Amino acid sequence: MARIVDARGRACPQPVIMTRNALQGGEAVTTIVDSDTAQGNVTRMAERAGYSVTAERREDGIYLHITPPEGGAPQAEPSQVGAPSGGAPAGGSLVLLVAGDALGRGDAELGQILMRGFFHTLGEVSPLPETIIFINSGVRLAVQGSPVLEDLRVLADCGVAVLACGTCLGYYGLEEQLAVGEVSNMYAIAETLLRAGKVISL
Repeated sequence: MARIVDARGRACPQPVIMTRNALQGGEAVTTIVDSDTAQGNVTRMAERAGYSVTAERREDGIYLHITPPEGGAPQAEPSQVGAPSGGAPAGGSLVLLVAGDALGRGDAELGQILMRGFFHTLGEVSPLPETIIFINSGVRLAVQGSPVLEDLRVLADCGVAVLACGTCLGYYGLEEQLAVGEVSNMYAIAETLLRAGKVISL
């Protein structure tokens, strides 16, 4: 009997995360969602991992029946989909540079929603960055009251270094409110970026 994951009413990326966690045992899973978007996201994740997905629409939701391939384990563990072999980029560390408190260009409120979703998802994928650097208004994400503070603390507990620009904290009057990571300076930030194997800027 398939394991049931009820993801109805859950915002992105929760349906994907819940399903991926349920699939870790390699058994069949039925995920219930209530939107076409969630259906597409869960289906893509499962199919990339080597599972088969069939959708059944009922009055109370969309039932996604997810089964492993016959006679063997899936091609890749769900947590490893998209991860390069070895878990880290070749040639050095992976550094994430966060230069604002919103993700993308356009509506600011939407950008903040996307940023929350990104950091909530970041702890669930591989590889993790070695360092996350916050500059400019990005430092607001590492201070008390930040909507991603708990996600950042989880990342820090996993060994991810969190650096916040001291000049930026001072500019916004947030010097005493840093709640995760450490205050850094432009020398250390520049050195970290230049020594990185890969830098991803948000």
